[in-house]
Amino acid sequence: MKRALITGITGQDGAYLTELLLSKGYEVHGIIRRASTFNTDRIDALYRDPHDPDARLRLHYGDLSDATGLRRTLDTVEPDEVYNLAAQSHVKVSFSQSEYTADVVATGTLRVLECIRDYVSFTRRPVRIYQAGSSEMFGASPPPQSEQTPFYPRSPYAVSKVAAHWFSVNYREAYDLFICNGILFNHESPRRGETFVTRKITRAVGRIKMGLQKTLFLGNLDARRDWGFAGDYVEAMWRMLQHDRPDDYVVATGESHSVREFVEAAFGHVGLDPGEFVRIDPRDLRPTEVDHLQGDASKARRVLGWQPRVSFAELVQMMVEHDLELARQEKTLRDAGHTLAMRGVTHG
Repeated sequence: MKRALITGITGQDGAYLTELLLSKGYEVHGIIRRASTFNTDRIDALYRDPHDPDARLRLHYGDLSDATGLRRTLDTVEPDEVYNLAAQSHVKVSFSQSEYTADVVATGTLRVLECIRDYVSFTRRPVRIYQAGSSEMFGASPPPQSEQTPFYPRSPYAVSKVAAHWFSVNYREAYDLFICNGILFNHESPRRGETFVTRKITRAVGRIKMGLQKTLFLGNLDARRDWGFAGDYVEAMWRMLQHDRPDDYVVATGESHSVREFVEAAFGHVGLDPGEFVRIDPRDLRPTEVDHLQGDASKARRVLGWQPRVSFAELVQMMVEHDLELARQEKTLRDAGHTLAMRGVTHG
């Protein structure tokens, strides 16, 4: 039985990756940050009591700012594969928390790599490593963006991801470690955090349709992104670590849509005119914008045999239907006299 260690297991990608690995017979270990409230809702359905002899998902407290804890976890888990997904991943937030973002995303990756290098050196156990890159690293470089496209980051988050990418390349070449960089373009799902623009849109659509919200405030509607389904993209991560040699891969659909198109598709799915509800809030604009991202994933298709399955229209529909059901539940509770606090969606 293969063992995998996932940092950032409680995030969107971590949850989908955990499902995939469990389905393939892995024993999965995840690193979670200690918090005063539970933050494991995305993986709760997968978790079984550790006293159960058949349990194959185990969680460990840790943080990318704590190298000693990371090294200790490696000794405990003895993983065959490590997926480094943990990050402060919100681009807008990275402008206000730039130092923290750099410490977790850039230096945090370096800590992971150094711990694994030390672990491999002492144990002689081979470990395959996946490093989560981002299309934001391309920033202002014109589309389509491939593995040969120069990086031109436009946010502290993107700069930090570029550093993490080159740390990974350097450790692969200097220490002969099996490290793959996955440069994933925007990937969404009903599990996406509610402060990210796609989920902010679909969450608001459900609430507006159910009469719980009047206005959706957004920033740049003309920004174009290559949106795919997160469940498809985690398969690409896994495929990279099954290949016979480590390399870097762009993972994308090859299609580009504007935020405006996403808004129109989401509102159109429930028969509403977005012009009646959407307003621009300058506070949602980035200091430096990324105008157009569109990935060229021909290498991943050719070498890994990977391709996306969920289309843009299907993705929007999936997310709207999920959030429409959440809004129905919210309305039922409100009508019964309960007060719910919404997170991440601006009320009008």
